[in-house]
Amino acid sequence: MAALLMPPLRPRKDRVFRGTISHLTNLNDDELRRRYRFGKDSIAYLCNLLQDRLRRPTNKATALTVEQQVCIALRFYASGSFLQVIGDTLGYDKGTVSRVVSDVTDALIDIKDDFVSWPTDVDSINRIKCGFYRQSRFTNIFANWPGSTHDSHIFNTSTLSNYLQTNHRGLIDGVILGDSGYACRPYLLTPYANPTERHQQRFNGCHASTRSVIERTFGILKRRFHVLHSEVRMKPEKVCRIFGACAVLHNIALSRNEPLVNDDGAGVRLDQPVQVPAFLGVQVGRNTREHVARVFFSNRNTYY
Repeated sequence: MAALLMPPLRPRKDRVFRGTISHLTNLNDDELRRRYRFGKDSIAYLCNLLQDRLRRPTNKATALTVEQQVCIALRFYASGSFLQVIGDTLGYDKGTVSRVVSDVTDALIDIKDDFVSWPTDVDSINRIKCGFYRQSRFTNIFANWPGSTHDSHIFNTSTLSNYLQTNHRGLIDGVILGDSGYACRPYLLTPYANPTERHQQRFNGCHASTRSVIERTFGILKRRFHVLHSEVRMKPEKVCRIFGACAVLHNIALSRNEPLVNDDGAGVRLDQPVQVPAFLGVQVGRNTREHVARVFFSNRNTYY
């Protein structure tokens, strides 16, 4: 009688063991870039770079290869599709895709300091300052917050924060531009909330023009990795790691000349930036901003 009351057991699904066939065998570089954002040589480079962190500690023939893991994660970053869709497309279970994306993301974060770093040498900093000056005559700017250079590389903002707190000397070293969501600091200049004088209005205009660099950089990053284009339905801490992983991949793509958009920073000359006269007043952000605005934006014919 008890057996009659029990619900019928669902038939157990047969286990499917997938081989280690390369995803790259029948695709040319253009087809690979449409799917993974990297060509065959660059994917091989990524596999070699991450193999020690992704190689499975097992001799089972069914274990995913490093190449398979990298391709699964790249497909997720590039398309922004649901994990279930990625799994159905490539022939893997949703849980497998989720674990692989986490593993590859963590592996990329482990090597972020090799590819996402703040420039500290004089030539690099001067090249950045000169690029911003040529764009909109904004002098002694070495970053938009959160950091980007004239050639659209992404920087490690935690490294930047440590640098600013310990080493930065205000206008002597250069300043960062931030939007109105940040507090104005001697090293981070924000726009005037209510500009009343002409030099303040000019300052805000050049500030907005220069800030467009970071907006374009984020646009490039989102075009390269569509996962950043809309809502990522994951925990916030995992989303942050995915963004970091995409930043690492973005800089690797630039260093390997992976085509996507024109590189606006090509051919920037290594020359000397225009210097800002020293500000000897009280070292607070609003005073520093007013000093820069008056020196460089009061006389349009001379400075702009």
